[in-house]
Amino acid sequence: MTGKPENSSHENRSFWKRFFMFSLRNRIAFYYTVATAFLIAVVFAVIYFLVERVVYQQFDEELRSEISELFHDAHVTNYGIASLSQFRNIDIDDKGEEAADEDPDHDEHDEKEQGKVDVEFIQILDREGLMFRKSENLSRYTLVFRSGQEETIFFNSRLAGSTIRQVQVPLKDSKGLVGGYVIVAVPMKNAIIVLYDLQNVLFLSFPLIILTLFILTRLIAGRSIMPIDRVIATAEQISQTNLDQRIMMPRHRDELYRLSATINSLLDRMQDAFLREKQFTADASHELKTPLSVVKGNLEVLIRKPREREYYESKVKFCLGELNRMAQLIDQLLMLARFESDSMHSHIESVQLSRRIDEVVERMKPSADEKGIVFRLQELNDVRVAADSSMLEMILDNIISNAVKYSPSGSMVTIRVERKSNMVACHITDEGIGIPDEKLQSVFERFYRVDQSRNSSTGGFGLGLSIVKKLADLQKIRVTVASGEKGTTFTLVFPSL
Repeated sequence: MTGKPENSSHENRSFWKRFFMFSLRNRIAFYYTVATAFLIAVVFAVIYFLVERVVYQQFDEELRSEISELFHDAHVTNYGIASLSQFRNIDIDDKGEEAADEDPDHDEHDEKEQGKVDVEFIQILDREGLMFRKSENLSRYTLVFRSGQEETIFFNSRLAGSTIRQVQVPLKDSKGLVGGYVIVAVPMKNAIIVLYDLQNVLFLSFPLIILTLFILTRLIAGRSIMPIDRVIATAEQISQTNLDQRIMMPRHRDELYRLSATINSLLDRMQDAFLREKQFTADASHELKTPLSVVKGNLEVLIRKPREREYYESKVKFCLGELNRMAQLIDQLLMLARFESDSMHSHIESVQLSRRIDEVVERMKPSADEKGIVFRLQELNDVRVAADSSMLEMILDNIISNAVKYSPSGSMVTIRVERKSNMVACHITDEGIGIPDEKLQSVFERFYRVDQSRNSSTGGFGLGLSIVKKLADLQKIRVTVASGEKGTTFTLVFPSL
């Protein structure tokens, strides 16, 4: 038995949690309703207080009129400067015919007859607050007196269980000394009923308005987010098997249009990355499979029958060469993986460019001499650039080694350094077979080779220029390639120090 209330409370909490946390339309409706409820409450309060103020102003005007008539009957020419003796003989019961019905003693149990319109209660006090005169309709009751007041004041009070509006006027002599007080009051029963009814109307209509507003806002919010539901439904259907599917663009160029365009752009990038990774996996598998097949074939030949020692040595050396190629490929793949995961960071410093070029050229000379290739250097010895020293050396090594690898025998590789305003440009030009214009933008892709001039027979894997591009991007070095019918030029533009 004791578990039911706990379960009920838990269910209620779960309901409200789902209501506010997981439904966008409910949250929109709730927040909008709360904000609107606050504004409506402020408007209702302003309306009520304005009506109340107008009502009190009307009663105060009536009281001022009664005071003026009373002073006129007492022959008081200067408002407020009078003596009690002037009010001794005036008739303050000239409304007595109606006052008889308003006498608090006339029928005390009949409060419904108390305070009809045009009924005034008059009370005159001396300066000590003692009764001097009062109208007969007050009978045994007295009006509230606030002592110590030397200015005319208006306030509410109670008389025989009913609310009345009073004005208390001090009577001053020529020296400004208070000699007595005149108090006039009128009943506010009808006005209080009006204010009470207005208050009830506002209090009762407020929750109804808020509830109606919440329901309408929820419906409008639901219709407004229907396009989002369609976007979600479409996105849920997209998988790796149908990455070419896209979200339908809305008719209006609003926030939903931007959202759909952004998601479609994201899908484009995902599809491109997926296709590139798929191609990368296929190319990597092919590049690793080829040397493995070669090594396996050679080892199978060696174990079929005894061979000469020199034959064994040549085949073992050949297998070791293939294994070294595999190790080099794996190293390059690991390096690219580090680039993709952003785990490699550059250490930018001031580097003397000519020194790095000389070091790379010195290492490439044995390979160049075998093909009779000559290096022509046009360097600026005092040029320094902002770069990571080891990364820059790797970039130059890949580009210059490609220039040597793909240049014909007896040709020339030109390396030229020049200043361009506040930047430094390094141009590396070979005299090999050029690259077609339509393939220039693809040379930095992984495993890409230009058919005629760059193939696996050169010993490369198609990863060098991809590594160059990644390293250049890390150092904010701009790398470009240009080619004609003969010769290709790679240009490195370094940022200023």
